[in-house]
Amino acid sequence: MNILAWVVLGLLAGAIAKAIYPGHQGGGILGTILLGIIGAFVGGTLGVFFTTGTLSLAAPTLSIPGIAVAVIGAIVAVFLWNLFTRRGAV
Repeated sequence: MNILAWVVLGLLAGAIAKAIYPGHQGGGILGTILLGIIGAFVGGTLGVFFTTGTLSLAAPTLSIPGIAVAVIGAIVAVFLWNLFTRRGAV
C-alpha cells in the first residue's frame, strides 16, 4: 500500500478510535495519524495471528474490513498510549 493510502487509513482509524475511546486524548492531527497507522499494524498483525495462528507483521488494506481492523488496533494503541503517558505524569 502506498504512503498516501497509509496516511488516509491512519487518519480514519485514529479519528474513529479517538471518537470511540472515552476521555480526552491530545496529540493533534499528526498524533491521530500516527496512532492510526500503529493501530493498523497492530490490528493487521492480530488479525493474521487469530486467523492463521502465525505471528507476522501485516497491515490491512484500505477497505471497510481493513478500516474496522485498523480501528480496533488504534483503540488498543490509544489505550496503551494513555496507559504509558498517565503513569509518567503521576
